[in-house]
Amino acid sequence: MSFIELKNVTKTFNDVDVLKNLNITINEGSVLGILGRSGAGKSVLINMLRGMKEYKPDSGKVIYNIAMCPQCVLVDAPSKIRQKCKCGGEFEARSVDLWNTDRKTYAAIRRRISIMLQRTFALYEDDSVIDNVLKSINHHDEEESMYMAIDLLDMTQMTHRITHIARDLSGGEKQRVVLARQIAKEPMIFLADEPTGTLDPKTAELIHHALLEGVKEKGTTMIITSHWPEVMRKLSDHVIWLEKGEIIDEGNPESVVKRFLDQVPLPEKRNNYQTGGPMIKMDDVKKHYYSIERGVVKAVDGISLLVNEGEIFGIVGLSGAGKTTLSRILYGLTEPSTGDIVVKLGDDWVDMTESGPFGRGRIKPYLGILHQEYSLYPHRTVLGNLTEAISLELPAEFAKMKAIYVLRAVGFDEKYAERLLNKYPDELSGGERHRVALAQVLIKEPNIVILDEPTGTMDPITRVQVTDSIRKARDELNQTFLIISHDLDFVLDVCDRAALMRGGKILKEGDPESIVEDLTPTEKKKMLTEE
Repeated sequence: MSFIELKNVTKTFNDVDVLKNLNITINEGSVLGILGRSGAGKSVLINMLRGMKEYKPDSGKVIYNIAMCPQCVLVDAPSKIRQKCKCGGEFEARSVDLWNTDRKTYAAIRRRISIMLQRTFALYEDDSVIDNVLKSINHHDEEESMYMAIDLLDMTQMTHRITHIARDLSGGEKQRVVLARQIAKEPMIFLADEPTGTLDPKTAELIHHALLEGVKEKGTTMIITSHWPEVMRKLSDHVIWLEKGEIIDEGNPESVVKRFLDQVPLPEKRNNYQTGGPMIKMDDVKKHYYSIERGVVKAVDGISLLVNEGEIFGIVGLSGAGKTTLSRILYGLTEPSTGDIVVKLGDDWVDMTESGPFGRGRIKPYLGILHQEYSLYPHRTVLGNLTEAISLELPAEFAKMKAIYVLRAVGFDEKYAERLLNKYPDELSGGERHRVALAQVLIKEPNIVILDEPTGTMDPITRVQVTDSIRKARDELNQTFLIISHDLDFVLDVCDRAALMRGGKILKEGDPESIVEDLTPTEKKKMLTEE
């Protein structure tokens, strides 16, 4: 049964068509997969279907064929037509143009749509996991609500964290709680915009399974964007491939994914690079947290590590392994419980455990970090984000040239990079914002660059471009990189050495191939086939 119809939909930002004359029909109970490179228009389409006002189409219609109860204005999927509503009324058939209807109907449709956004953990940070889920359940019966919340947390494999406070969870754990919350709303439509882009393969597999069990198998209509081929294959019934706002291919998930991947170039062959002497030394570094709910949490548990000048060093591990905590300690954002950390600056070794201008403050201007949950300044253009916002004061023309250069380094072509300079972050796709954030780190030409999941929201083509740009930055600027990633293909392509981290400890370090070889067959299958 036809549920959603897009008719000749076009959306323009700054005189550029980001969606061009789209015609799409989505049937009730089906799963539509949207595939495409960063900036293809995937997130714009998702937000338009969600009813976000800034994404109102400039032309065309977004039609929702719904069942509506005239007594309480509850809306549902069209299969509910002529069925009884819980208020006692009867659902009637309605065909609604979402962007040309009354405010009450518009709001009623939006309330019945759930969404998972890339890199967004919309939780009540000071509440427990179970309370976060309970707040999304509309049942009046407390006991029924509790059982439902426990079932959802069991589905997302978060029952071992029920009493934990949301802010204490890892990124992957937060994403699973977000999923439980969104399913708890019992939506008629579920939108998922790169829901597993930044997660390790094991955690991503849990999310995929929960989407399968909690959304698809229950017959909920779903629209999902992803650059993970396995997501399209496992979850989608039909796939469309967007390129610059247009549908250039559609059909069976397997065949469309294959044609998409045929366009992905191979990264340049990795050459042996002659690194310098030690640049970063960590000795028996620990970070232990204490809480009433969890007791002692050993986020980092006795790590000793040496990274050489000019080296691209990868740290691989599943969600919750302690990778991000380790990066924050190195950068000076988190104080270690014990241990020694020194970083070389010129001929001197700087103690990163010592605060102030003669301690880590001395080397901070020469360190760059891209956080997993990065952010850009929303009221500054891309050019502003790459210059004044980070106190990079340059003559106007040189600033523009340098900004275009670094945008090209992270995968934008020159013509598009020029157009990008005057755009604001909310006019960019998630993948484009991610690359601008990476450019913001690289443009200051730091000695040491720490990248936390740098390829999380990137499509395969962009990922290859970023792989090549990191190598180029290292070769031309002699930069040292510490890369935290669950993306084994990326680590194999870009890193000189790598370490496997689990449970706050480094289990093994060596060349990337040996780290991959050391994985168990089950881990290897998950990590390599999921990417």
